[in-house]
Amino acid sequence: MDTEALRWFQQVADGVTVTEVSQVEHISQPGLSRALARLEAEVGTPLLRKQGRTLRMTEAGAAFKRRVDTALHELDDGLAAVEQLLDPETGTVGVAFERSMGTWLLPQLVRGFHADHPGVRVRLLPSTASSGTTQPDTGPVDLQLSSRRPTGTTLRWARLLTEPLVLVVPVGHRLAGGGSIPLAQAASEQLVVVRGPSPFRWSHDELLAEVGVEPDVAFEADDLATVQGFVAAGLGVALVPASAVGDRCDVVGLLDRGATRELGLLWSETRRMLPSAALFRDHVLEQARIGHLAAPFA
Repeated sequence: MDTEALRWFQQVADGVTVTEVSQVEHISQPGLSRALARLEAEVGTPLLRKQGRTLRMTEAGAAFKRRVDTALHELDDGLAAVEQLLDPETGTVGVAFERSMGTWLLPQLVRGFHADHPGVRVRLLPSTASSGTTQPDTGPVDLQLSSRRPTGTTLRWARLLTEPLVLVVPVGHRLAGGGSIPLAQAASEQLVVVRGPSPFRWSHDELLAEVGVEPDVAFEADDLATVQGFVAAGLGVALVPASAVGDRCDVVGLLDRGATRELGLLWSETRRMLPSAALFRDHVLEQARIGHLAAPFA
């Protein structure tokens, strides 16, 4: 149905004269009358009847108007919601992130963004995709912080910074206190690892394979904090991002060239990005460009 005709019907049913509606809506009276007649034809029964010089609702018109009022109210709310989304300063940005970035990188980015754009809401969505590279193609996610470059997809990945990987060992461990080492020196140690599949577990296993270490996995945990709790208890050693190091273990630097991970921002090249999400993306990329992104490296 023609929503303009519904609004004109609504006004006439509320007691506004045809003359007044035509003047306000800039439509001729005959044109307005024809639009109301077409509406009645679509409904299948008269909605208005003439009483003196004014139009009054029929019983069917009164029943119809109650639904029209509700429908137009919902429509107006929907249009207002879309307008808010399209306003870059009042929209919502859906940001997915790997858990290991949720304690430092994501808060750092959101704090700086909110200082410049306080009206934009940032919806935080922990990544559940094992590959770490599929979220921005579907659902409420506009952007994703990821340590995995996508391959063969419509996703674009921009590097933000490179983070060292380090070895955490129990306090007083034989490898502690002697400076950085090649990872191969820890080949005889039992490992505590993050449970896979996950982007960090992929990077972890790739580095071990690269340096020729066959992992002897003693325990698997769901997050890096638990991993380090097991290390602190003397139950193994662990390879972790430098930004995730706590204060309960000793930290050993690694000399291997591959002992790093790249952190980047993902977004879809085919899905239209709302203005507020584009603002957040541009903010993140600019912070990376000028070197303002820094991890709390140990």
